[in-house]
Amino acid sequence: MSRYNRTSYSSIGFPRWTRAVKILIIACAITFLVQLIAGRIFTDLFGLTPADVIQRGYVWQLVSYIFLHDPRSITHILFNMLALWMFGSELEMVWGTRQFTKFFFICGIGAGVLMVLLFLLTGGDSRVTTIGASGAIYGVLLAYGVLFPDRIIYFLIFPIPARYFVIMMGAIAFYSSFQASSGVAHIAHLGGMACGYIYLKTRGMAR
Repeated sequence: MSRYNRTSYSSIGFPRWTRAVKILIIACAITFLVQLIAGRIFTDLFGLTPADVIQRGYVWQLVSYIFLHDPRSITHILFNMLALWMFGSELEMVWGTRQFTKFFFICGIGAGVLMVLLFLLTGGDSRVTTIGASGAIYGVLLAYGVLFPDRIIYFLIFPIPARYFVIMMGAIAFYSSFQASSGVAHIAHLGGMACGYIYLKTRGMAR
């Protein structure tokens, strides 16, 4: 049996808590609490603002923005962490902690770099701040769909094979990226998926 087909679920049907996923979720939760206490100044310093990266050399924002989430909406961090647990745990079981962690940050940082380049190329508002682990998590979702294409995912109440779920989420992010008023960095979502696919493709893990 291929190791990609082995189950990594507990006896009650939930993914197991793996080391990297657990640490990442705890880190995001702690950062979220700091945001609530410190206020906007913390988000301004550690969220991804292209102008700060380019003009002031705040390169750490390409990493730190991943751990920040919208303090005005608990659903932002809840959905991101749920997705990280549901999809990331199984990838970590297959790849190992080191490889999964590397992939997570490649997708997250890659999405951030693409956001900065986008503002440079398009002349957009470089003061817009992007926060959240969504770019990295969309990369994780892409990898899940590649490794487990026939695994059934329940979207609301509808069972969907993982490969089609990934295509659907990518299509939604692509369409939404043209909606300037959405307030969500859908370009980062697409960037995370693109970085994840390139990484898997260069290692012969994707068609």
